[in-house]
Amino acid sequence: MTTETAPDPAPAAAAPAPAPIAVPAAAAGPSEGGRLLRRRLEGLLGIAATEGNLLTPLRNGDEIFPAMLEAVDGARRTVDLMTFVYWRGEIARTFARALARKAAEGVRVRLLLDGFGSRLIEPELIDLMEAAGVRISWFRRPVRLSPFKQNHRCHRKVLVVDGRTAFTGGVGIAEEWCGDARHPGEWRDTHVRVTGPAVDGIAAAFAQNWAECAPGTLYDAADRFEEHEQPGGSVVQVVRGSAAVGWQDLQTLMRVVISSAERRLRLATAYFAPDDYFVGLLCAAGRRGVAVDLLVPGRHTDKRVCQLAGERHFGRLTASGVTVWRYEPTMMHAKVLTVDGTAAVVGSANFNRRSLDHDEEVVLAVVDEEFTATLDRHFDEDLARSEVVTPDRWHRRGPARRALEAATAPIRHFL
Repeated sequence: MTTETAPDPAPAAAAPAPAPIAVPAAAAGPSEGGRLLRRRLEGLLGIAATEGNLLTPLRNGDEIFPAMLEAVDGARRTVDLMTFVYWRGEIARTFARALARKAAEGVRVRLLLDGFGSRLIEPELIDLMEAAGVRISWFRRPVRLSPFKQNHRCHRKVLVVDGRTAFTGGVGIAEEWCGDARHPGEWRDTHVRVTGPAVDGIAAAFAQNWAECAPGTLYDAADRFEEHEQPGGSVVQVVRGSAAVGWQDLQTLMRVVISSAERRLRLATAYFAPDDYFVGLLCAAGRRGVAVDLLVPGRHTDKRVCQLAGERHFGRLTASGVTVWRYEPTMMHAKVLTVDGTAAVVGSANFNRRSLDHDEEVVLAVVDEEFTATLDRHFDEDLARSEVVTPDRWHRRGPARRALEAATAPIRHFL
């Protein structure tokens, strides 16, 4: 739910979006930089990338929800949906009816809800779906857990239909995501439709969490091992973050991608609250001459405490040459990173301690210049609706604002 944000005592100054940096037109296969990044990620993560994938970026609910519902409507064997947020509103009811309808037709439908993030779902929708035969499981319901496990949530957003079409990204099933980011009631987000071999990796993200939560066998007669065609030109590595402790694959991915940037790095995130190490990576990129743009929510953030925890880094970032932007029209909920016009990272993970350290996440590391160019174009359009944080005005913010930032210290590890 959206919360009000106090007026900024040092308001950001309006500024035009920077001119796009020219990147090579898409060629037959990745560039040398893209091939090198792929090899680095495969070598360090031990996760093979797949070739020949077709990725369609979807922006905001007006594009995302119809595409997902169309895929569900066309299901013939299986529908697997996993989400952190399943709240209220007509779109929540529309998805419940769609899943119930397919289950009634004999399609195997499984729905995995996070026990904390989806606690606001209307009970009548659960009843409707279960009565139709939808199999519903919950990831770590808080009332049944120790305090330690309650901190580790399933933040993945995954839809897989018939094992051949998949979706992932940042969108939740709630009215906040409907529309086209035209006003504060319509959040800004990015999702991706995937066909090709990478679908198997996304399906594995669902299967991993379903195995923990659901009793019984993991496979049944509806499951098949698909022989995927190669409908597109995207090289995709599916990377999962786990609800555990210690260094995660997702942290390695972000470290490699940021460190590999040579010309341009663009990061949009709903919740910017990383530790000092990852802030240092962004600062190092800025100091070595990379054009780094960081896009975060402005006054319409839904988690003010997380925003304050991230803002304490703004002085250090801007001093290193990083340009910080605050999105003005509504809540910025997208999670997208692009590098050098060659590669992109998109999925459920934010650039914060919670995503990088604690939660179940899934992201796509994509080497594809055409796909990246589309995301960069969306980024440019978002910057045109944002305000830049100028270093001089930021340094002049008042003591009350600085005290609020400092007050987040005891809980930064959990944000």
